[in-house]
Amino acid sequence: MSQQKAKIAVYAGTFDPVTHGHVDIVKRAAKLYDKLIVAVSGHGRKKQTLFTLEERISFMQKALEDIDNVEVKGFTNLLTNFCQQEQADVVVRGLRMTADFEYEFQMAAINRNMQPPVETLFLMARAEYTFISSTNIKEIASLNGDFQQFVPKHIAFVLKEKFNH
Repeated sequence: MSQQKAKIAVYAGTFDPVTHGHVDIVKRAAKLYDKLIVAVSGHGRKKQTLFTLEERISFMQKALEDIDNVEVKGFTNLLTNFCQQEQADVVVRGLRMTADFEYEFQMAAINRNMQPPVETLFLMARAEYTFISSTNIKEIASLNGDFQQFVPKHIAFVLKEKFNH
């Protein structure tokens, strides 16, 4: 009898910072695959990040430490190349609203064209997370607003430190 290949998926993002919405997508996706790799992007040209790649990896590891089949890794190459390197054939993407879908649909088509075995699985955000984005969290934090209910406790702490509140 042949041994079945492990089902490996990748959930990639900048995660600057990680939110409860990100953690929810990871928890739900982890139930669907033998292994889920959370790939923290080190691409700095398109997005200026508040935290370094190493910090974001560390923050994500702490947020996900209770999930056994999840591994957090940084990457700086193309997502399709990272998937090939990790032997993953699925990219998990979270969708909050229709604007996300248009962008993500385009990216899924490009990824599929570049790496045909790679499929994209879209998971809809839970209603309570549809309005949360890392960008909004940073803006609220920078203006001394109340953002703590949207992020894990360790992230609230580092954001307060970063903005000296």
